[in-house]
Amino acid sequence: MYHAVGHRPAEAAYGLSVSPEAFAEQMELLSEHGFTPLTTAELAGTWRRSGPLPARPVLITFDDGYEGVHRHALPALVKHGFPSTLFVSTGWLRGPYDEGGALDTMLDWGQVRELVGAGTEIGGHSHSHPQLDQLDDERLWYETVRCREILTEELGERPVSFAYPYGYSDRRVRQAVRRAGYAQSLAVGNALAERRQGPYALRRVTVRRSTGIEEFERLVEGRSIARNFARDRVLTQGYALVRRTRQARRKVSRIRV
Repeated sequence: MYHAVGHRPAEAAYGLSVSPEAFAEQMELLSEHGFTPLTTAELAGTWRRSGPLPARPVLITFDDGYEGVHRHALPALVKHGFPSTLFVSTGWLRGPYDEGGALDTMLDWGQVRELVGAGTEIGGHSHSHPQLDQLDDERLWYETVRCREILTEELGERPVSFAYPYGYSDRRVRQAVRRAGYAQSLAVGNALAERRQGPYALRRVTVRRSTGIEEFERLVEGRSIARNFARDRVLTQGYALVRRTRQARRKVSRIRV
């Protein structure tokens, strides 16, 4: 799971960014080690058909829709013939639906179409990038459906994959994403994706600015993942407790009203 790719990303996007040189080196490693990138739709479709996966399958995914994905990541992907999946928040992209709030320079729709032409699957990532599990039902429906409608209108094809903003979801959010017409969705979890996780809770591993090439190799080989992300998991558990408490308070407030 990647976010921004750039030399000098904005401070708010820096920690989850990678430099263009690091990204190119990581793609070179995947090629040299015989990995076979798939799109999210291809992986989920293969699992649904109980078909065989190619040798050493890997998903290369990008969240949010930062401009550097086109400027810096795309050349490395094209060099190796690698497909990828880009999950965009439609209200963050530059153009007629831009509502502001993006953390850095985002893609415009022409760049998104060029990514599609180069073999990138475009998936939904909500419209305005909220914490979906903190929304009421009406706003949750809007965020998932509006994103799907815009992508369908702009790209001429209905998106089938989704990724949860911030990685947060619960049963209600997953059901909403399914009802909105997405066939599969990715979380974070910092673990390898497995079929038993189900199509709406597939996990990914975070690649950061601080991820060196040796660590990257260990991650894609599935080694030391639990140790690498031990602190993240503790924080995630804490955030989950906070979010559940907020949800309970909102429910009580609605009942009182």
